[in-house]
Amino acid sequence: MSDTRSPGPPRAWRLILLVGESRAERRALAVQLRRAGYDVIEAADADGAIDLCRARAPEIVISDWMAPGRAGLDLCRRFRALPSERYGYFILLTSRHDKADVAEGLGAGADDFLTKPVSGAELLARLSAAERILRVEESLRMANTQLKETLACLRDKEAALERDLREAHRLQQGLVRERNGQFGSFNLSLLMRPAGHVGGDLVGFFPVDRRRVGFFALDVSGHGVAAALLSARLAALLSGEPEHNIAMRSSDLPGGEPRSPAEILRHLNGLMLSELRTDSYFTMVYADLEIASGRVRLVQAGHPHPVLQRANGRIELIGQGGFPVGVFPNAEFEEISVQLDPGDRLFISSDGLIDSENARGEPLGDDGLQAILRTNAVLRGNALLESICWSAANYSGGVRSDDISAVLVEHLGRSGWLGSAVPDLLQ
Repeated sequence: MSDTRSPGPPRAWRLILLVGESRAERRALAVQLRRAGYDVIEAADADGAIDLCRARAPEIVISDWMAPGRAGLDLCRRFRALPSERYGYFILLTSRHDKADVAEGLGAGADDFLTKPVSGAELLARLSAAERILRVEESLRMANTQLKETLACLRDKEAALERDLREAHRLQQGLVRERNGQFGSFNLSLLMRPAGHVGGDLVGFFPVDRRRVGFFALDVSGHGVAAALLSARLAALLSGEPEHNIAMRSSDLPGGEPRSPAEILRHLNGLMLSELRTDSYFTMVYADLEIASGRVRLVQAGHPHPVLQRANGRIELIGQGGFPVGVFPNAEFEEISVQLDPGDRLFISSDGLIDSENARGEPLGDDGLQAILRTNAVLRGNALLESICWSAANYSGGVRSDDISAVLVEHLGRSGWLGSAVPDLLQ
């Protein structure tokens, strides 16, 4: 025996608006709809229908194509123009069968059509299709609402993170307490330019004792917060306070006894491997300058070559590369001695400078850096550092993916920077 029962009520409560001039036709449809579990309201004309739409917001509208007051097509257009947070399903009742009429109805915003006289089974089948569409729309609307809420939450978190990173940037820049220092006839200048808010580069200098000054440049592997945290830890180890400075060992002497550059690097290497226990490593140049003589003892640990520019313009690359700090347990660090005479300057930078690439992917390299130093031979101090940064940015088209840091040591001499060597440079 076949099952002739009508479909059960819809899974979600729906309000249907019936629009038509014939009261009898509306009532006949209303009876079927209520039996199917729908709530029904009625309007005899388009104006009344629009008023009910504004007041009750029906989810489904079933309208006669030839509704009085305005045609059903016009009602459909007005219905679509109403502001609403959810989708309304519109069915046109018509006795027309022409394809052009169907196209016109769809163009006005109708979703479906029912042919008069209306079959009860067809009516419920059309409403079942409408139900599927409305459920999909509701699901999408809920997902969209959740997405908007999530995006708003993410924007709030991003704003908070941005504030934290700006503060971290300010704090990290504060690790370099002094950007310039004068020690006898030597002038020291520092530069730190993270690629993001924070980075893993660090530069600095401090008086070792009355006769010597220590200076360093280091670059922690990686970028961002993790690299910045390690560089902050290293900054504490290389602070200017003798009792906390890894460059000094405890002794009976006031302020402690200075360690040699090679000993400092060995000590840092041991700390990285045994105490800090991090997957990161860092490259570094640490140097000890004897102020009276101009003698510099330095160690290069995987950092780019220090560049020595003599007063006559000749340029030398210092060092053989060396091992990074925190990679090999028994690494040896070779100490190099360099003499700075009046008019000479020593420039140490991170690889973010020489790795700057042009549009063809070609790095600036050591040759490019030397060309920039020659071009800017008459500049000194911060002016020279800013000019070097500008030249690198111009080379790379303003694109920078790595931190840039630098230390500049200049022997001013009695006659000032370069002195009588300037004419030789201009020849």
